[in-house]
Formats: sequence, C-alpha cells, structure tokens
Amino acid sequence: MTAGTILHRTRTPLLVWFWAIFLVAIDKRGHSALQLSRELALPYDRAWRILHKIRAAMGHRDAEYRLDGIVELDETYFGAPDEGRRGRGTRRAKAIVALGLTVDGKPRFVKMRIAKRLDARSVKSFAVAEIAHGTTTRTDGLNIYNVLGELGYVHEATVAPGKSKDDVLYWTHTVISNAKAFILGTFHGLEDMHMQRYLDEFCYRFNRRYREDEMFDRLLFACASAPPSTLAELIL
Repeated sequence: MTAGTILHRTRTPLLVWFWAIFLVAIDKRGHSALQLSRELALPYDRAWRILHKIRAAMGHRDAEYRLDGIVELDETYFGAPDEGRRGRGTRRAKAIVALGLTVDGKPRFVKMRIAKRLDARSVKSFAVAEIAHGTTTRTDGLNIYNVLGELGYVHEATVAPGKSKDDVLYWTHTVISNAKAFILGTFHGLEDMHMQRYLDEFCYRFNRRYREDEMFDRLLFACASAPPSTLAELIL
C-alpha cells in the first residue's frame, strides 16, 4: 500500500504519518520539526525527515503544473543580511520567482526556484520548466530576462522612469515579502541546502489558499502520489 510513495519502507506507524500530514495541512504558518516532535512524541530527526518528505511531495505535486496566461518574473534573496556584499554579489540564497496573474491583474499561482547564480541560463532553465510556451511574461529592465523573448515567450520588459521595481511588479514583490515572513516566522537558521523545500511548501500553500477546507485531502493525495525519497536525497 505504501510502496512507491514517500512512505515507502517507513518504520513509522501510518497513524503517525496521517497525523503529521493533518497537522501540516491545517497550519497556515508552517510546522517546524521541533513542534512536530513534541506534538507526536517523535525523535527530532524522525520528525525532520517526515516534514521534509511532505515538503518534497508538495514540490513534486506543483511541478506537474506550469504557469500560463500573464506571468511576472523577478529575482530575490533569502537569508540573513550579508555584510559587505550587496546585490547579485551576495552570498545569500538566490531565487527566481514567477507569479501568474488573473486577467484583472490579481495573483493566481506562484513558482520559486533557488539558483546558483542569477543569469540568463538560470532564467532559461526556470522558464522552460515552469512556464507554458507562448505565455506573456513581464519583468523589470534587468537584461537576464531578455532570453525570454528568444524562447518563444511574449516578453514585456518595463523600464519606467520615476517608478520603483515595486511599482512595476507590485504583486510579485508582495508575494516575495510573504514568503520571507513565512520562513522567518516559523523556521530559523535555515541552511541554503534546504531552502528549496521551504519555498516549495510556501508555493504549495499559496497556490491552494482558496482551498483550505480541502488541504488535508489534497496533501494526503500529494504524499500518496509522490515518489519515495531517501535520507541522502533529503540532506543534499
């Protein structure tokens, strides 16, 4: 019954898994491993593995969908301030963010990916995987996004004199701020190597913010549908 899922060969009782999935599903703020270990009387390392497998399932589920219509793209940084370094020279975790918009300009769905560097190659890899071909993409004037036009996307770069980036990409920056608050509010001292899964969790929750009454069922299905992940894969 559990073969081929994130519960593959688990030694943890299924009832504990169901409780963990339920607690994660109903907590909008996100669940820490310390919190889960206390609630379910689990060793910390087991609670940590359970949560990361759930987050891996969230990421796997959202990877099945691509953004379309109108999509804003921007770059951002996660982590504590990097003394003496600014902009793209910082050692903080770098991420590319894409936000799909409704026809009236409101947020629909979001995707976020950690990148080793913020350049045209990273933008290309992200866009091809996460954004449907032919989508209208909107960015600021940073030249790393010019590759979007070469890939078959409609690219609208806005360089507006007298306007800040927040004026140009208002909703994207609002969602980025929410993601940073989500991470800082519940999780502290995150290592860059695990940042992607926390962003996957934020995106999964954001993309289902109008389906809160279905969160447990949906997350349970995501966990049952995702492939197994080993400890070695989780700590990479």
